[in-house]
Amino acid sequence: MNVRMTRYKNPWLWVSELSFVDELAFVALMTLSMILYKQLGLSNAEITFYTSWFYLPWVLKPLLRPFIPFVKDKRVYVSTIQLLMGAAFGGVAFFIPSKEWLQGTLFFFWLMAFATATHSVFGSNYYEQEPAQWRRFRVKGIYSIFHHLAIIFGQGILVMIAGNLQVIYRNSISYSWSLVFYGVAGLFIAFWLWIHYALPGFREYIKREQVDIRTQWMDFRQIVGEFLRRPEIGLGMLFALLYIMPQGLLIRMAPLFLLDPLRNGGLGLSPQEFGFVQGTVGVIGLAFGGLLGGMAIRQSGLKAWLWPMALAFTLPDVVYISLSHVLPTSLMVINLCVFLEQLGYGFGLMAYMSCLSYYSQGEHKHLYHSLLMAMMALGMMISGLFSGMIQAEVGYKTFFTIVVVSSIATFIVVALVKRQTDIRN
Repeated sequence: MNVRMTRYKNPWLWVSELSFVDELAFVALMTLSMILYKQLGLSNAEITFYTSWFYLPWVLKPLLRPFIPFVKDKRVYVSTIQLLMGAAFGGVAFFIPSKEWLQGTLFFFWLMAFATATHSVFGSNYYEQEPAQWRRFRVKGIYSIFHHLAIIFGQGILVMIAGNLQVIYRNSISYSWSLVFYGVAGLFIAFWLWIHYALPGFREYIKREQVDIRTQWMDFRQIVGEFLRRPEIGLGMLFALLYIMPQGLLIRMAPLFLLDPLRNGGLGLSPQEFGFVQGTVGVIGLAFGGLLGGMAIRQSGLKAWLWPMALAFTLPDVVYISLSHVLPTSLMVINLCVFLEQLGYGFGLMAYMSCLSYYSQGEHKHLYHSLLMAMMALGMMISGLFSGMIQAEVGYKTFFTIVVVSSIATFIVVALVKRQTDIRN
């Protein structure tokens, strides 16, 4: 299959939008849904169980890649998916104030999850088709900037807006969150109108007599089989699964801990405070940590930084043990703790992503990488499913201790990778 760009567009026009839309929808699924359900009265076990299943479309995402060549006009397809994502936001908004709020919102969150994962597949395909290498580096930079801006907007600004609306409408939680989701639905309609203009066109020249669904699927199975037969890939998949798992426990529970009242062992932050602490200060720490991690790897190589990054990825989780024991009321102390934890997370995540890139080397590196990212999503999903149940049984103090102890799994796979592979980059 040959690909030719039929019209060039400045990446700032379309990469920024694709990245922002992807991450905003992901934040809505993984963070806003948790805050919404927490305020509507679900238990931590119910919240983490329901929302962790939203990772499933990302586990299944590699299965969509064989069907990409059969979409003739990807520009129309991507814009249509964005309209569907906007409709899902509208559906969530509609059902929040209703009697069937749980069933209705879960249905539309699921619709949003599959639409977002599909959008991510076709967005990645656009990045991969960028013909010039220097422009591919530029695309990555733009993607990263708007990725973090979307997190700040989603779990920072939108949560603050919801909190302020609850003050204005006398603590009407359902109505306030419904307005927020309606607002995001309107924003996605604007995205839909913009992206159809902004996306570049790619024309794919395919010998149609040689390409059908059966052929594509057989080729996909053959490539996956070759990947799984590589001698080092078993360790690579184990690394992709276990390195991230302890953080999967923490990521699901940290927002609930910050929001839970003091009588339940939490910090009792208001939505406005949460939006500032986790959605702004925390994201700045995450971005800064990722920037430092990237610079360190470029300067000295991954091999030199693998252990320091693994330690930075896990040890800052100790701050949550301290927070759960002390239960500080000072917002400055809470901000500092969250910033340090996210700084370490961002720094250590660079080692994880670099290792996945190392194991993805080969002729079909994009497919290989998507398979390893599916293992990452699986690890996050499995750990998240049980995080609320564990916390409900043992409380926040013991739960965060379990998170830190479970980091042994991260250290084991790092030791195996360090010993059994030759990572020079």
